[in-house]
Amino acid sequence: MSEMRTAVLSAGSWGTTFAKILADRGGRVSLHTRRESLAHEINTGHTNTEYLPGVHLPGLITATTDHAEALSGAEMVVLSVPSQSLRENLVRWAPHLTPDSTIISLMKGVELGTLMRMSEVIAEVTGADPGRIVVVSGPNLAPEIAAGQPTATVVAGTDAARTQAVQDAITTDYFRPYTNNDVVGCELGGAVKNVIALAYGMVAGMGFGDNTKATLITRGLAETARLGAKLGADPLTFAGLAGLGDLVASCVSPIARNRAFGERLGRGESLEEVQAATRQVAEGVKSCRSVRDLARANGVEMPITEQVERVCHEGLDPRKGVAALMARDTKPE
Repeated sequence: MSEMRTAVLSAGSWGTTFAKILADRGGRVSLHTRRESLAHEINTGHTNTEYLPGVHLPGLITATTDHAEALSGAEMVVLSVPSQSLRENLVRWAPHLTPDSTIISLMKGVELGTLMRMSEVIAEVTGADPGRIVVVSGPNLAPEIAAGQPTATVVAGTDAARTQAVQDAITTDYFRPYTNNDVVGCELGGAVKNVIALAYGMVAGMGFGDNTKATLITRGLAETARLGAKLGADPLTFAGLAGLGDLVASCVSPIARNRAFGERLGRGESLEEVQAATRQVAEGVKSCRSVRDLARANGVEMPITEQVERVCHEGLDPRKGVAALMARDTKPE
């Protein structure tokens, strides 16, 4: 393929891995990082040892601390920052976007306060037509992909040509993207799975077995689908890679951030203790509040999400959260 110019902001584990995918496909990538030392490491040693130890990065990736330089002439712009920091970052970045560039969101969350999905935040801050915004979501644990292990993902957008262009730009022998036009469903699947993965980690940390874990995944998917149906998503999306696939990977993998965070909560550590010991962001800790609020605003019952929020932000003992779930009135499936 031709050497498409892409900017990736910024150089965490998933952003750097996505830059590697683009470069392995033949694209030239400008990777933005806040620290000059990391930019130097990427440019001279072709590594990012803090986030992807042991991974060699292609020479087509060039790192810079200057966001305007990274964005200059970029036909595709990839956003990979913690979901709750997207707005403040995008306010600074938006003036430097190339007109008509395709904006790709790798983020999984619902903004606190506004209850907007990430694509909605992007559209509001940049003024971009929603057709310019494409969402990538699926069972995509960065270290495994960076190591070249095969996986698939979903590229969701309302403009078929842009969606297919992104699909082509990230198709490699280890990364297989499928297109989808259900942006709402793909974003909700990614946002809510972070919350359910926290719950899964908690029950694992408490020592519960596979029946409990399977129940949690299944009922977690059910409440995700309920919220999606209310907001106009395609129910089939939640049976696919951006729904069940992402949920399973985030729950069962010991390297998944939210599962690992939840496991420590389940073993009795406080939220503050786990946050102090955890370097990377567990999106579900903040998103459990915004997802809960989004569900309440739309009259959707999400009992697992409610209990996760109580554990994270009200100090509830996780065992009492499990007891509350089991004590709920019985009903048809």
